[in-house]
Order: sequence, then structure tokens, then C-alpha cells
Amino acid sequence: MSEPLSRAIGERYLTYALSTIMHRALPDARDGLKPVHRRILYAMRELRLAPNGAFRKSAKITGDVMGNYHPHGDAAIYDAMARLAQDFAMRYPLVDGQGNFGNIDGDNPAAARYTEARLAAASEALMDGLAEDAVDYRPNYDGTLTEPVVLPSAFPNLLANGASGIAVGMATNIPPHNLHEVVDACLHLIKSPDARDDTLAALIKGPDFPTGGVLVETAESMAETYRTGRGAFRLRARWSVEDLGRGQWQIVVTEIPYQVQKSKLIERLAELIQTRKIPILADIRDESAEDVRIVLEPKSRSVDPDQLMGALFKTSDLEIRFNLNMNVLIDGRVPKVCSLKEVLRAFLDHRREVLVRRANYRLGKIAARLEVLEGYLVAYLNLDRVIEIIRNEDDPKAVMMAEFALTEVQVEAILNMRLRALRKLEEIELRAERDALLDERTLLEAMLADEGAQWARIADELKGVRDAFGKSRPEGQRRTTIAEAGETPEIDLDSMIEREPLTVILSKMGWIRAMKGHQPLDAELKFKDGDGPGFALHAETTDKLMVFASNGRFYTLPAANLPGGRGMGEPLRLMIDLPNEAEIINVFPWREGVRYLVASKAGDGFIVGASDILAQTRSGKQVLNGDALLCRPVQGDHVAVVGDNRKLLVFPLDELPEMARGKGVRLLKFKDGGLSDAVCLTLSQGLSWPMGGGKTRHEPDLTEWLGKRATAGRMAPRGFPRDNRFA
Repeated sequence: MSEPLSRAIGERYLTYALSTIMHRALPDARDGLKPVHRRILYAMRELRLAPNGAFRKSAKITGDVMGNYHPHGDAAIYDAMARLAQDFAMRYPLVDGQGNFGNIDGDNPAAARYTEARLAAASEALMDGLAEDAVDYRPNYDGTLTEPVVLPSAFPNLLANGASGIAVGMATNIPPHNLHEVVDACLHLIKSPDARDDTLAALIKGPDFPTGGVLVETAESMAETYRTGRGAFRLRARWSVEDLGRGQWQIVVTEIPYQVQKSKLIERLAELIQTRKIPILADIRDESAEDVRIVLEPKSRSVDPDQLMGALFKTSDLEIRFNLNMNVLIDGRVPKVCSLKEVLRAFLDHRREVLVRRANYRLGKIAARLEVLEGYLVAYLNLDRVIEIIRNEDDPKAVMMAEFALTEVQVEAILNMRLRALRKLEEIELRAERDALLDERTLLEAMLADEGAQWARIADELKGVRDAFGKSRPEGQRRTTIAEAGETPEIDLDSMIEREPLTVILSKMGWIRAMKGHQPLDAELKFKDGDGPGFALHAETTDKLMVFASNGRFYTLPAANLPGGRGMGEPLRLMIDLPNEAEIINVFPWREGVRYLVASKAGDGFIVGASDILAQTRSGKQVLNGDALLCRPVQGDHVAVVGDNRKLLVFPLDELPEMARGKGVRLLKFKDGGLSDAVCLTLSQGLSWPMGGGKTRHEPDLTEWLGKRATAGRMAPRGFPRDNRFA
């Protein structure tokens, strides 16, 4: 029977989505692990790779995980295992690695055949109780083995080590925290089940990243983030000023933000120097060995270190925003964005269930042992008769069961007893063991009957974990410090640029360079073969250069970012998104308050203000609609326009509208051709144009050509340039 394609696709996609959410991407709130991590740890336990035992090849571990529990790619399994061993990725590593497991620079681990691993002490705590029926088991993928559904988890691993994952339609991102503080919050929640999220957040204080750093976030903001389960933390690199004597100094960065690759960070900082985006930064060196040490040299000793670091925080990954999205699986089934309290509650409820199951398992073991001990004691009391039955009877088992009222288990234990156990001392030891087991049973039954006693036991277990991994040990100390989140002052990067004169050269083929100082604009310069001079202008390093193109767009280019004048420069099209078919019409330094006349070849134009032409992106800002012809600064009181038909018209400037964008209004009326040129002038001073040979022609009286805008005009005066241009 056929079914509609939409339903078939919908059902299959939903199945895939559920599989991704529940069995791949989201961690379980109880043990904080995804299935791949849980299976890696369980397989390593089955291989008996204890923290104090021998290492095994990672390839062997990966193969066992893939063959027995996780039928996915070995590369994915090895990558997951390698991350569990990285002390810069995991706050409390769960795998103890030997060999190259990658580094903070972003280098990948060595191949699985070269590295070795075993379980870390933290993993033992996560799996403590697996052999005591603490959790449910389920069949593995092919039904030949069983695997735990969840680990007993003696500490809140979800918060201690964090987690991240992208599922279908949802994602999770949880930063690592300090285990000591998280346990303190758990103990408070045991004592006060109605505790508020704000109180718990005050105990935890904030994330504790394995790479350290400085958290600059207000307590109120963090409390709100923990209360809702969504938010972000601002994390900065740790830095200090190192005195070099004689007034010289340098900045040394010793800790970088979590998950930032050091090599990429160095590249970015070097790029900032190369492009002169941070002019007060002179050099950067990576002097890291085992520890991170990045040296930043200022341009001069007068630079303010705080201002320099403020600029770097703004423009590089020396400051990041780490997003928190506490989306986890509750009871391994339901994905939910949880608050801090809900996550801790899920962990504590799991611990209580583990405690009850382990206690019941232990009671079962005690009952079985007591049964055997009672049988032994009966045998000791009737030792001669027991020996006689064993020696003389054909079926001693049945006779003993009938004569002494023993169970089959007890008789089997007696028959399997060694002769050396018949000494008198053994009976005393058996009675002592029986009494001890009876006492233990009484305690366990009392605990199971009293919820308060159960929570007291859980609290004691958590305190034991805190002693093992908490602040009493060097690795348990908080690494990420929390600083007062002062307001970051707005840093004007342009104000850092030293003001120096430049001569900007733009060739005909679009290669741009900036020579130091104001050179003569008509000086002889070298260009590439087939290229030649295009534009030359004087500017300063603090200027913004405006490039106006034939597509009617203005592009903004900081003069400080231009390549030096030693070579031939670089293509302008690498710096701005200028289409290949667009020609450059004008290049000039931007000046506040200046107005510009823009016009198209079709003869339309208008006036635009300086504030309306500044572009914020590489793609520029569209101002003139149409095939652009010119852009000239506005001065004087009249406009002179000339067409391809050599008709000249002069009309008042105030007849032109001022606009931010558009086609404009008609400047000159003509039948054929288009507009050739336009210029602003002061009518009383007349009009001048070059004659060639360094001579200039001046026309003082323009009355003959005066008229209304968009009229036809009259033929240009005798001697007007043949190219129909005013300059």
C-alpha cells in the first residue's frame, strides 16, 4: 500500500530527529554524558584500564567501543575519547592519555595507533556502583552484550565538565564549573529543597574554565542566566604589564579564553598589526612553552596599557562571549532547557535512586551470605555427625537437609568446605562475620525506611568526592577569576592612528599605494607594464578615502590601511567589493560638512552631503541611480554644465536639490549624446579652463550662457577644450 511522499519523509525525518536528540547530541542531566562518552568509559572499564593500571593503545579501545557498543566511525569515537583526555578542554579529564592528544594551539591528536590511554580517577567516581545494580542495563546494538543506560555518577559531571552539542532543531552549550562549588550547591539543595536559584548561583559563582581567564559579568546577569538556563558570559584573557626597565614595558598574556585556538588568535593579532587597525600595537610574539605566554609590544612607552587591551578585546578573541544553553535530557527521555536548580535536582534524585538500588543489592548479598554462615555454624555444632554422614551415606546432601533442616544452598556450601576450615578459630570468625552482617543489615534497612537518612548518606558521599577533587587539591582550585564588570569605555580606534602626511597614488588599472609625506603630484612614478597614472592626491593617515565609481556607489577606505609606497601597491578591488565592469570616477579624502555634486551620463544630478556618502561595509553605499559620470565638491553659487554637443549652460546652484540617494534632476537639455562635464563656480569670478602648454583661458562674463536648469544652453566659447571638460 503506497503512502504520500510528504508523510513518508515527515515520519522518517522525525525518527532521525529523535535519534539525534536522544542518542547523539544532548547530554543526560544525570551523568552529564552523551552515549558515545558513556560507551567509551564503560568499554575502558570492561578492559580493566584502571587509573593505577597499565595503559592500552587507543586503537584497541576505539575498536572495542565500535565493535561492542557504538557502531559508528572510529574517527568520531577517537576524537570523542581524545577530548575526554585534553586538560585544556575538560575541567576534570575523564581519560588519562599518554602521547600526543592535541594542544591549545589547535593541533590534532596523533593517530590512535600512536597514543595510549586509561581511565582517570574522575571516571572511577562516575562508574562507582556499576557492579551493584545501581543503574539499568540495556542490550547493545546487536543484542550480544549489555550496556548501562546511565552511569551512577558520584559527582555532578554535567556542570563540572560542561557539554556542547547540536541536535535537530535544538542545541546545548554548558560551560565547565568548579566541582567544589557545584557540590556545595548540591549540599545546600539537600539541606533546603526550596532553595532559590539566586542562592545556588551565589554558591557556584560562575563557570570555571580549564584554560582560566577572567570572567567579566555582573552577579545579577549570571544569576538571571542560571535561573532561565539561557544567557552568555563575557570571558577575557588574563594579562599583566611586564616592566622592562628605563620606562619600557610590554604586555604578557598568560591565559586565553576557553576554546580559542592560540595559533588562530596569534594570526588575528598579527593581522591587526599588518593592516594597522590597532596602530598603537607594534609587535606580537608567542613565547609559549608548557604555559601560555603571548607578548604584546606597544608602539611607544606613552601608550596606555588599558586602552591597548581594550582595543584588542574589542577586535580579537582575547575576549569572547560564551553562550549558555542548558538544554539536557531529563531522565534520558525529555529534552528541556533547565535552570541551575532543575539540573542539580535531576542529579540528586538520580543519586538517591542509585543509593536505594545499591542498598537493596547489598541487602540481597547479605541475605545470601547469612544463609551460608548459618549453615556453617550448624555444621560446626554437629561436626562429628556431619563427617559421619559424608563418609557413610550415598546421598549425604538429602540426609543432611532432612536431619538438620538445612537448605540446598547451605548443604552445598558445607560439602564444598575445605578441611582446613574445620579449626576452632574459624567458628569464632564466622560468628563475628555474621554479627557484623546483621548490624549492617539493620543499618541499611533503617536507612531505606528513612528519607532523611538517605539524604544524609548522599551528602556524606558528596563530601567525600569534594575532598578527592575539590579545592584541597591543586587541580581543584578555581582557575577562572571573576572580576568586577566595569563599563568598557568606547574606544575610537581612529583616534589611535598617528597623524602623518601621505601621497595616495591610484593607477589606471586600479592598483593603490600610499607614499609617506606629501610628494609632488606630478612626480615620475613606476607602474606595472601596461599600467599608468590614474589619480594622485595628498591625504593624511587619519583620513577616510572616498572612492566614487561609475555604478553610483561610494566606497570608504581608511588611509592608514593602504599598502606602503615601496612596491606597486595592491589592487583596490581586494579592499572593496568593486565590480569589474565599474570604473573609478573620483578619489578624495572625506571632509565633514562638504557637499558634492554628483551627475550621471544621462544628464541627471543632485547635491549630496558628506554624511550621506560614508559607507560602513566593503560593498559601499549606493547614492546615484544611473550610469555615474562625475563627483565634484560644491563651492560658489552657480553650476556650469557642458554636453557632448558642446552646448554650455550656467544656472544657479540653488536650483539643484540636496538628496541622500536618487536619480536626481535634469541638468541640461539635449537631443543626442549625453552630459560631458559639470563644475561649480562663483559667477562674479567667471570661468577658467586649461588650454594646454600650461596656459589657462578665462571667461569673466558668463551672461551669454546663463539660463534656467534643464534648458539647452548655447555653444561653448571659442577655445573651449576639445574633450569638453572644464579641468
